[in-house]
Amino acid sequence: MSLKYALLAQLARNPETGYGLAKAFAGSLNYAWSASRSQIYPELARLLEAGLIRQTESGPRGRKVYETTPSGLAALRRWLRETEPVRFGRNEWLLRIFLLWLLEHEEAEAYLRREKGLLELELEELEAIAEEDDPQTPAARAAALALEHGLRGLHARLGWVDWALAEVASWPAASSES
Repeated sequence: MSLKYALLAQLARNPETGYGLAKAFAGSLNYAWSASRSQIYPELARLLEAGLIRQTESGPRGRKVYETTPSGLAALRRWLRETEPVRFGRNEWLLRIFLLWLLEHEEAEAYLRREKGLLELELEELEAIAEEDDPQTPAARAAALALEHGLRGLHARLGWVDWALAEVASWPAASSES
């Protein structure tokens, strides 16, 4: 359901093609919401049919540019004002943390070190985006808020991984629960 609103927001920011939207979802937007072309194009068709977006241009090879309509912008604002986000859901990463007791010490530590490395890579990517960022418009400033959330969250998760590595190192050699 949120893909609809993510698309409306992107098209309210700038008119775009389906291909351009897919690139946005593969880039920095991917940190907040992921979507593939196979999800984007059918949703664009639904939004167009519902009158929430309109096609503003067409070009070679079926190229179509879309923008959010006033009713689409109203629907987006209504969603922001009147609905609560889903705050809890499946988290495979956290499930694996719950299950680390099933691994040998070395395996659990290796898992956490690998996760730390991935978090560090993500942090580097976000820091590079932040260095280039100079938000001037309200949309860019809102994106900067999301970016800062990501940076702070990654710093917190990295601190947690360091703590968890120390905890796992203190576990007894053979688990009594296995």
